[in-house]
This record gives sequence, C-alpha cells and structure tokens, in this order.
Amino acid sequence: MGRDFIKNDFNFWRYLINFWSFLFFIVILWDFCTNNDLVDFLNVLATIYISALAIYVSNKEFERWYDKHDGKHPGEIFVVIWSVLVFCLFILDFTFETTYQIPNSVISSYIAVLTILAVTRKSKEIYQSHRLTKKKR
Repeated sequence: MGRDFIKNDFNFWRYLINFWSFLFFIVILWDFCTNNDLVDFLNVLATIYISALAIYVSNKEFERWYDKHDGKHPGEIFVVIWSVLVFCLFILDFTFETTYQIPNSVISSYIAVLTILAVTRKSKEIYQSHRLTKKKR
C-alpha cells in the first residue's frame, strides 16, 4: 500500500485538496472579520493550497492522458466558490466601509485557480479531440 496508494488514489488527493480549501476559506473569512490580522498566515496557506491543487490537477491530467482517469469532479465548482467568496469580500468591504484590504495571497490564489481551470479545460478538450481522431483511424 504505502506510497503507491497515496500517489495513485484520487480520493486521497481530492480529500486533501478539499481539506486545504475549506481551511483556506475559513481563514480568509476570519481574516476579514479581524481586519487583516491573518495576512502572514494566509500567505503560508495560499502557498500550500496552490501547491496541493497543482499536484492534484496535474496528476489528474496525466492520468487522463494515459486513459487511467475519467474526471467526475469538475473544477468549475472551485471557481464558483472562489468567485462568490471574492465577490462577497468586495461587497462586504464596501458595505461596511472597513479598512480591510483583500490580501494579495487571496487574489493570487483566485487567479491561480482560474488559470488551472483554464489549462485543464483546454487539456481535456485536446484530449477528447485526440481520442476522437484516434477512434476514427
């Protein structure tokens, strides 16, 4: 079991990324409530989160290209959650007129999530086209 289990088990990676996502979202909201008291902690969490997300997504894409994985958990869900979160932070900040500033790590993470989704969608599109061409031969 050991390393191969962790390396090849998509549920493990999905649970791991869900854990870091949930934690990151909670700390972002907590940072808002404490008026940027957790910016340094958010920087660390952002690095871990984006790294884990990149590992999960790249592993998933490589497996797709080797016909070992058929994605059933769309990344669009993460983009929707991130978009709602960032939009709410803007609205809440504007509504309550606080001195809160959305941390750069939050904006960078949001951009990274959008970028990762765009790359994986294009990869999936190319894969499906490649697979269709292969079947026609």
